[in-house]
Amino acid sequence: MATKFEEMAIVLSQKEIATDIFDLTIQTKDIAAHAKAGQFISLYCNDGTKLLPRPISLCGIDREAGTLRLVYRVTGEKTGTKEFSQMKAGDEVRVLGPLGNGFELGEKKAFLIGGGIGIPPMLQLAKELKCEKTAVLGYRNELFLLDDFEAVCDTIIATEDGSAGTKGNVIDAIKANGLDADVIYACGPTPMLRALKAYAEENDMECYVSMEERMACGIGACLACVCKTKEKDHHTNVNNKRICKEGPVFNAKEVEL
Repeated sequence: MATKFEEMAIVLSQKEIATDIFDLTIQTKDIAAHAKAGQFISLYCNDGTKLLPRPISLCGIDREAGTLRLVYRVTGEKTGTKEFSQMKAGDEVRVLGPLGNGFELGEKKAFLIGGGIGIPPMLQLAKELKCEKTAVLGYRNELFLLDDFEAVCDTIIATEDGSAGTKGNVIDAIKANGLDADVIYACGPTPMLRALKAYAEENDMECYVSMEERMACGIGACLACVCKTKEKDHHTNVNNKRICKEGPVFNAKEVEL
């Protein structure tokens, strides 16, 4: 069983890096030391009306310093993310983690593909993978974290409106730039992951996807974030798995998208 901790973390810094996209760094006692690329943490609100924590993926991990970098989107006035966006240096926040299963580091030539708010968790993976790799990032229009990716690997981008990079989606960008790889690591909206799964099958590539899903408990107890799978789950004896527990990273062949 994976080690997880519940603790009060200290906010070190926070800034808005794009419209409603915030870059938060927190100091932890134990969580960062045990975290891996692709995992997430749950942050608890101080607002007593919001009982359930909010899952946020790990954008950066400094195990020696014990810090975590979280890049997240504020999704509404009534969500916990709005409260988190108002935190400042010195504030405390209750955190549970690290949670879920992350990416397994391989040696094959890789695409690291992120779409929208699925871009941040790919940055730590880009730093840890020692293989030949290219980040392919899909944005609606406004760019963020681009400099961070360009500092650690080759990076190309796609934008829906064509304002930067290739006009279209991440697969359009791959084709337009004549790129190839042996394995795909991806995080983003389900339509993107579905298209990448099909692209991987067509091109005989391995494909690992980190699935975005609204979670409740974050630890696998409530079964609110299940996905359809080929294999039967030993907890429920039906064809599903809990994204927060068995995921969020899956081999694309194992799940229905």
